[in-house]
Amino acid sequence: MHEGEVPIDAQLVGRLVGDQFPAWSDQTLDRVDSGGTVNAIYRLGAELSVRLPLADWGVESLEREFSWAPRLAPHLPLEVPRPLVRGVPAHGYPFPWSIHRWIDGTIAIPEHIEDARTAAVEIAGFVRALQAIDTAGAPENTHRGGPLVPADWSTRTAIRACQGLIDTTAMLEVWERALAAPPWDGPVVWTHGDLWYSNLLAVDGRITAVLDFGGIGVGDPAIDTLPAWSLCDVTSRPFFRSVLGVDDATWERGKGWAVSMAAQALPYYLDTNSIIVDNARRMIEQLLTDAT
Repeated sequence: MHEGEVPIDAQLVGRLVGDQFPAWSDQTLDRVDSGGTVNAIYRLGAELSVRLPLADWGVESLEREFSWAPRLAPHLPLEVPRPLVRGVPAHGYPFPWSIHRWIDGTIAIPEHIEDARTAAVEIAGFVRALQAIDTAGAPENTHRGGPLVPADWSTRTAIRACQGLIDTTAMLEVWERALAAPPWDGPVVWTHGDLWYSNLLAVDGRITAVLDFGGIGVGDPAIDTLPAWSLCDVTSRPFFRSVLGVDDATWERGKGWAVSMAAQALPYYLDTNSIIVDNARRMIEQLLTDAT
């Protein structure tokens, strides 16, 4: 998916696990076909998973998830990653890596959700619980926790790259309204920062887990309105917003982040990650539905 991506296969992962954690060397190993863009993921036996950064910029995400997901988990209503051990570079693989507890479920594409309104309330409840956690000592969400303005150039460039794929004029109008919204002037709160539906798991039609805490940090709560357009539709979106209690300015900035993320993902992953592309298309469709 990425230029300079490190090649990873089951043979390499098996050698890493076998040498560094021999107690698990007899477990089966299967590549997981996920929407992940930062790590290669392998299921290790029935109870574990192995996560290996694809590039050097994924190492910080691994460390942040390893440090913070276990601390936040007791305060959250849905299951989250449970990292167990860190591995070290070896056998030509240049980065730290980790082994986690396996979390059952399927990617929460809207078609897998039994009741959209219930799902909207569940994920909004997760966001509210996250925002309520004490932020003492928390890292900053430097990527998506601040103002939209620094993302203006990259977002406009991405929207232009979507020419022929989406209504770029309408998307630019949504982006410009978001830029004009008043900035966040309240206290920073915990933010997940990457609540695509591909980072949500469902069991029996209910949201049960939130994955990928690599971008966890404190900042503007607008970024975690993303499920409003990633997961929800026009009928369930009001329930999501009501539970969050989001003001108009934060809602508009949230739309801006959804525009920015979807517009950058769509052309970049068009031929390499169908899950992310489908999610980006859905977000754009929902954003433009709101705009009409």
